[in-house]
Parts: sequence; structure tokens; C-alpha cells
Amino acid sequence: METIKTHISSRFKILSILTLSMTLSIILLMIRMKLHESIYLAFLVWNLFLAIIPFAITTVMISKPNRHRLTLLMSFAVWLLFLPNAPYIVTDLLHLTRTDQQFLWLDILVILSFAFNGLILFFLSLSDMEKLLKQHFKAKFMRPILLSIFGLTAFGIYLGRFLRYNSWEILNNPLALFSDMFALIFEPNLEAWVFTVTFASFLAISYWMLKAFPNSKM
Repeated sequence: METIKTHISSRFKILSILTLSMTLSIILLMIRMKLHESIYLAFLVWNLFLAIIPFAITTVMISKPNRHRLTLLMSFAVWLLFLPNAPYIVTDLLHLTRTDQQFLWLDILVILSFAFNGLILFFLSLSDMEKLLKQHFKAKFMRPILLSIFGLTAFGIYLGRFLRYNSWEILNNPLALFSDMFALIFEPNLEAWVFTVTFASFLAISYWMLKAFPNSKM
């Protein structure tokens, strides 16, 4: 517990700003709900909560970095299962097709603010995981591992957005999940492949661009 507190304290500034940003998102959503007199888009709060889970996992993991490789791999699998929930919020922009044109600007701002927080949580969590993996794997393996993470994350987002699966389906409905996954992989599905490649590219370029910024701690 003490190591977790130490890790959080060392990142107090960024966590404070992130908390402020998430609070702003919720305030914007409340304003939207008041003006529209509707709870539509309230699901964004739940999506943001799911986006926090992978970051919470790596926060705990990095507080105890000297883990056995097997323990790390098991934790990595659980983390990867929840990771798509963070950038998934970007696809909630699709809901703009159902919004009132009068307050379209507000709906754009609301969804973008939640999506931005989801992406930041994704990048922070991935940065922590990269540091953990570097303790057990040689540098030459890191680029392929990261590319695989981007690809699997994008594929997971596709499963969630278009096939309506969630992270718990691997326990609740594994047969249907894996059946659909294999169908998408081995049968021609242009939409799935294009979405996976383009979204993975977006995540990869964004992540490495942020790491290239001066004074970046990622």
C-alpha cells in the first residue's frame, strides 16, 4: 500500500489535472442534460469508469515492479482485456448523428472531453506497462509487443462498438465471442480489417508522438 501511495504522490500533478479534466467532462454532461432535459449520453460516465480500470491496474502493478515474469504475464492478460475500454470512447462520436442540431456544438464538446480523457488514460496506462515489460523483455521485442497491443486494442474496440461485446463476455459468453472473432479473422470482412488497421495506426502514432515531446514522462 505504501508503494502505491508513493507512486501516486510522484505523479500528483498529472493525476490532479486528469481528475480536473474528468470533472469538467461530467459538468459538461450535466449542462447538456439540463439543456436537453434528457439523460442521453449519460452512458459516457460508465464508459469513463471502464476507461479508468486499465490505468488502475498498471498503477498497482508499477508500484510493485519486481514481479515474477509469470505473474506479470497474467496481470498483462487481464490488463489487455480491459485496455480497449479506454480509447473506445472515441467511437462514441458516432452518437452525434442522433443529436439535436441546436446544441450540436455542446454534444461535440461533451463527447470529445470524455474521449480525450479515455485516450490520456490509455496512453498513461500503456506507458506504465511498457516500463514493466522492459524489465523482463529485451528492447528488440518491445516494438513488436507494442504494435500487437495497438492492433489487439483496435480489434477489441471493433468488437465492442459493432458487435456489442464487452470485456466480461470472455467469461459470460466465450463461445460466441471467439466464434465471431475467428469469423472476422479468417473470413473476408473489409470493415473489420480497415477499422482495426486505421485505429491501431492512430493509437500508435499518437502514443509515439506524445513520447517524443520534450520533458515527456511517458
